[in-house]
Amino acid sequence: MDKILVVDDEPAIVTLLQYNLEQAQYSVTTAADGEEAVAKAMATDFQCILLDLMLPKLDGYGVTRRLREAGVHTPIIMLTAKDDEMDKIIGLELGADDYVTKPFSPREIIARIKAIGRRVAERPKSTVTDLHVGELSIDTVAHKAEIAGRKLDLTPTEFRLLACFAQNAGHTLSREQLLENVWGAEFSGNTRMVDIQISHLRDKLELDPKNPRYLQTIRGFGYQLEEPTDA
Repeated sequence: MDKILVVDDEPAIVTLLQYNLEQAQYSVTTAADGEEAVAKAMATDFQCILLDLMLPKLDGYGVTRRLREAGVHTPIIMLTAKDDEMDKIIGLELGADDYVTKPFSPREIIARIKAIGRRVAERPKSTVTDLHVGELSIDTVAHKAEIAGRKLDLTPTEFRLLACFAQNAGHTLSREQLLENVWGAEFSGNTRMVDIQISHLRDKLELDPKNPRYLQTIRGFGYQLEEPTDA
């Protein structure tokens, strides 16, 4: 039976989610604050974490950051009353996999969990774990990337984005393709998030982000990772 961690300090929401998840044949563990959530998420292998943003002791952003820094890659769906696009972007940058705004229906949550499960199952599409483009090297197993011997300090989302480009080096990817491959087809965000993440990635990848050598904009179509002609 798949295990789900529900993190929320509102008893009514916890009760609602726990009942419906158990009816859907999930095993549910709960936590009422961020510190408890981190401890439980690091001690048990969950299929998914439902994580409220506003929590006592440590908020959802802090929980996500700690887990990702500790190498815990359990999918995270953030639950929040906030509907601000910047809140969503911050959560996704830190490593959350999806975002649901309250009020929500238990059916929607279960559908999101199943969608993430399918996405994770389908992820290993290639047996190639070491990717190279020019002086850029990516280890998709260890989640490490470096360029010309310089380590790239990437968020989980930036890493997935860079790996997606490297797996399709020399080919133009549209914003819609990037949303589907990096965030998932069920993600409800818009293409502006792709542009923001590309900008952040260029800041770390390129010596001169305004004149990129690797990550090129193909106007009217999308973006492309290519080996520099002067490499």
